[in-house]
Amino acid sequence: MKSTWRTWDRKTWNHEQKIMDLLGLHPTDLNREVPVFAKTDQMAYVPHMEGHKWILFHALWPLLVHQAYIYITGKNMHWAAAFLFYSITYKFNAIREIHKMRELGHQYGYLDGDKHERDQVPDSRTKEVLHSLTSTATIRPIVSCFLAYATSQDPFSTFSWHLPLEIGAYGAILDFWFYWYHRVMHENETLWSFHRTHHLTKHPSPLLSLYADSVQEVFDIIGIPIITYGTMKLMGMPMGFADWWICQQYVVFTELWGHSGLRLYITPPTTFTPVLKFFDAELLTEDHDLHHRKGWKNSHNYGKQTRLWDRLFGTCHERIEAVESNIDWDTPVSLSLW
Repeated sequence: MKSTWRTWDRKTWNHEQKIMDLLGLHPTDLNREVPVFAKTDQMAYVPHMEGHKWILFHALWPLLVHQAYIYITGKNMHWAAAFLFYSITYKFNAIREIHKMRELGHQYGYLDGDKHERDQVPDSRTKEVLHSLTSTATIRPIVSCFLAYATSQDPFSTFSWHLPLEIGAYGAILDFWFYWYHRVMHENETLWSFHRTHHLTKHPSPLLSLYADSVQEVFDIIGIPIITYGTMKLMGMPMGFADWWICQQYVVFTELWGHSGLRLYITPPTTFTPVLKFFDAELLTEDHDLHHRKGWKNSHNYGKQTRLWDRLFGTCHERIEAVESNIDWDTPVSLSLW
């Protein structure tokens, strides 16, 4: 995972490297120190409601802008315009989260930081990583518009009273399908050849959540979300456009955070928290970090939204730093919106 391109003469950078720098997508700032902690040092925590606050704010503002457009013009967005608008806002929200996580990293450090720094985008794959980021943040809104968008409906009319249930169910169901797809990718020799690239990073950072072969990307970006959406519909969930959009924002928040390696005690925001707590199945950032650091072809911690299916199917890995006795419950961390 050699990554030295940020120290090169800027005149030698390719277009993708210039774009990543312009957008501030780096996990760390080269001119600032990152604190290093021993594994037994106490860890600050992020209250559960902070995650809900962040996600709902960033999920709702595009819907409000869309609704205002209808009020002002008296007509709804065309399908193509809606795709363009939500594609841009999807990217904007993801970049905002990456910026927030970088600031937190410089304040609270990273897991296993006493042994290894966070991996950066490698010199040889900057084009592929940015293209993956762009395709993910473009294709997912296309899927959302194709499956749920209707010009006859304004966004507010597609909210349902099922939304609190949908938020929790969507994460758990998506994680069920992802768990088995992910586990089979590790255990099947042929499929592992498509997944092994993603595991070249042992200390991932948010952009490296997209460091993968194209075959894996298709299933991650299109296959699993569509299967999950279909499952939800078969269960009788409305999954209107606004509900679907908000569920997607919960997923992308957790996916980026799960690859951040931030040394903070945080569980993915979900309305299924009481159920997950009962089964000791809440996911922590360290869980997926250990999947990369300690696992290879024979691995563990396959879930990316919860630890529910790992718990039920016996593939949990013991935590090292994010243990109950190591958490400083007197130091809550606020996720300021701006």
